Amino acid sequence: MTAFDILKKLCDEQGISVNTLEEKIGLGKNTLYSWKKNTPKGSNLIRVADYFQVSTDYLLGRSEEKRTFNTALEHIEEDIDIRTLNRMAKDMTPNQRKKAIRVLEATFEDLFDDED
Repeated sequence: MTAFDILKKLCDEQGISVNTLEEKIGLGKNTLYSWKKNTPKGSNLIRVADYFQVSTDYLLGRSEEKRTFNTALEHIEEDIDIRTLNRMAKDMTPNQRKKAIRVLEATFEDLFDDED
């Protein structure tokens, strides 16, 4: 599988076109299509890897591991935060949950605007 094939697969998973990706990361038109025949430029490879939060080795087909150590660590930290919140919520009384929800709504008001 070429770097372009992997790139295309990632774009498909995100529901975006290669041209849209080029626009989003500030590359010229057809820059990424050149990956079909040429080895990607390092700076462009890094831009794409950062956008998809994958390693450059994954994009080059040198590794089957999508995430770099740092992005994997971020996801682990997010999971830990969610588990901690779940554990805390299980120990709360219904009244404490209502108070916690009011605090969260006040803190993250813009996230709760569409709900009611």
